[in-house]
Amino acid sequence: MYFFLFIILPLLLLLSFVYGGLRGAPWVPMRARDVERVMKLAEINAGQKIYDLGCGDGRVLLAAAERGAEARGFEISLIPYAIACIKWLFFKKRQAVTISFKDFWFANFHDADVVYFFLMPDVYAKLKTKLEQELKSGALVIAYVWPMSGWEPIGVDETPGRPKIWAYRMK
Repeated sequence: MYFFLFIILPLLLLLSFVYGGLRGAPWVPMRARDVERVMKLAEINAGQKIYDLGCGDGRVLLAAAERGAEARGFEISLIPYAIACIKWLFFKKRQAVTISFKDFWFANFHDADVVYFFLMPDVYAKLKTKLEQELKSGALVIAYVWPMSGWEPIGVDETPGRPKIWAYRMK
């Protein structure tokens, strides 16, 4: 029992963080005060489907659901996934939120109205290809901190002293 608690469990947690970092980004939570900026730039409305790639603790999902959207998040690091699930348990509109312990690279975004991510820019080329293949025309892509190379933004939130947030519309 002690072997599991002190060796195996910490090793599993560490490996999930390493895997998450290799697949998209290490867990670095977006600042809570930036959630409203994302919601405003994305113009989240009731009935929309929003996907959060690497949803962390679920703060973007819950904010989108508060506005009436159907929110789906993907997370592969155990601790942020557990935090998101605990927050989901106490969330009044939890029927509008789905949190999947799944690598978003294996998901399909064909029905998304909005895709949000806070990932490392070294995965952007691969992500760009995936989004261009799967997203419907008119879908909105929101990138936190780093721009998507080769795409022309339709909006950029440049609040002084805060990270930039980039918005793109799929053609």
